[in-house]
Amino acid sequence: MRRTATLLTLATVAFGTTVLTASPASAHGYVSSPPSRQALCAQGKVSGCGDIVYEPQSVEGPKGQMNCHGGVPRFAQLSDESKAWLATSVGSSVTFNWVLTARHATSTWDYYIGNKKIASFNDGGRQPGATVSHVVNLSGYSGRQKVLAVWNIADTPMAFYNCIDLQVGGGGTNPAPNPTPTKPPAPAPSPTKPTAKPTTPAPGVPGGTWKAGTWYAVGSTVTYGGASYRCIQAHTALTGWEPPQVPALWKRI
Repeated sequence: MRRTATLLTLATVAFGTTVLTASPASAHGYVSSPPSRQALCAQGKVSGCGDIVYEPQSVEGPKGQMNCHGGVPRFAQLSDESKAWLATSVGSSVTFNWVLTARHATSTWDYYIGNKKIASFNDGGRQPGATVSHVVNLSGYSGRQKVLAVWNIADTPMAFYNCIDLQVGGGGTNPAPNPTPTKPPAPAPSPTKPTAKPTTPAPGVPGGTWKAGTWYAVGSTVTYGGASYRCIQAHTALTGWEPPQVPALWKRI
């Protein structure tokens, strides 16, 4: 009898350990355009980013933070202002596009410049789609600005954090912050530090086979399973995002 009780106890502990250690997949969501800092890292456009290059969707931390890395030490590079973060030129308003790899029930989507909340979208606990877009008014702002985008989850104390660098108004190109005076911009990429380019073919040109880990721009074409697809939402491909599985990202052609 004692042996039976011991075995039952061990089985219960083992089951409880399995339940407690089983955690959700590290796939959640990030701002793909204008490219957030983690998107730039995943695309290879900013170097020295660490782990975030493999999982731009995983910057998850407790709600209420005001930093780019969500308080996660291994993603601290995202809050390093000395890095050459590229800024996207926008007008008086901008559409922020999220790609979600896990569609968590959502309370709010909040956007900040500095400590000021400039926009908030309340989902009331609903589950979002595979992609989400918000139009944010930037009237009253100009020049280089850093927007903090926060996705607040409804049924957990956690949120997802993204910083997006923008050049508001004026148009033209946007140099990276803190340029090194001894390395002025050259008209062509340096042979020792090639400019990262998307590995996808040009829009409208028949492309290669879809591959996880590749950055795809809108209009890029790929083949998968004997069929052709066109990208309709810029993103970095992940396992599980095969074209037939994510119609929000790919359209069969």
